[in-house]
Amino acid sequence: MGYLVAASLSEALEALGRQDAAVIAGGTDWFPAQGQRPLKGDLVDITRVPELRGISRDTGDKGGWRIGGATTWTDVIRADLPPAFDGLKAAAREVGSIQIQNAGTIAGNLCNASPAADGVPPLLTLGAVVELASTAGTRRMALSDFLKGPRQTARMPGEVLTALHVPDLPEAAQGAFLKLGAREYLVISIAMVAVVVTLDQGRIVQAAVAVGSCSATAQRLPALEGDLAGRRAQDVLDAGAGIIASRHLAPLSPIADVRGSAEYRLEAAGTLCARALAMAIEQGEQSHG
Repeated sequence: MGYLVAASLSEALEALGRQDAAVIAGGTDWFPAQGQRPLKGDLVDITRVPELRGISRDTGDKGGWRIGGATTWTDVIRADLPPAFDGLKAAAREVGSIQIQNAGTIAGNLCNASPAADGVPPLLTLGAVVELASTAGTRRMALSDFLKGPRQTARMPGEVLTALHVPDLPEAAQGAFLKLGAREYLVISIAMVAVVVTLDQGRIVQAAVAVGSCSATAQRLPALEGDLAGRRAQDVLDAGAGIIASRHLAPLSPIADVRGSAEYRLEAAGTLCARALAMAIEQGEQSHG
């Protein structure tokens, strides 16, 4: 077994073309998943590839933001980003301990494809697009298409998740994130919700809502998003959890496990949706008047 710390993307892709080679992007999920099994093949560490690190304005024709695949959660927390990214920053603070946040990466979190991955719901509300590279070239797809199920993604052998691309959102867009667990810190979520809300003159112009830990992959709630558009923000605040109907939660399919029953997860998801919406509305009103 060899361990290669790639200095460039081309070096990493060439190494991944070898048999039984695996990519490491922080390793905070990958190594624990191996358990006591002996490691086989080569490990290709991409965390020092310069073009895979950092957050910057996208140079493409459509603008937006580019988040390198090897960007750590600490990098996300410290980045100067618009309020629409507040949900992603809040989720970044929930990823394990500070040590894990320093080492764990965006690419690792997504490729691990856990239904409870903290980064996924806020990235879904931001409309994130995944960029994958191999020796054959690059391709892009919506994050919702990239995630196929628990521990399953559309990444092909030899590919690296090089970046996420987030389109520009309205200046008034405000993000929020809430997570429910058995304790406050270092916990796998029972349910979590991310939202991005855009207000204009006291009304919701558009809303994005995503729920994690309540289905095989995190899910957007299009019926709820549609019903929120055009509503007075104050009416949503006054309604509280009453704004959430059972049909809004139809895309979810929670399971029962040691952390909670399916029924509890569904009820918790609805409550968190209402609270996250209220948080985003109140923060948006404070920031944009």
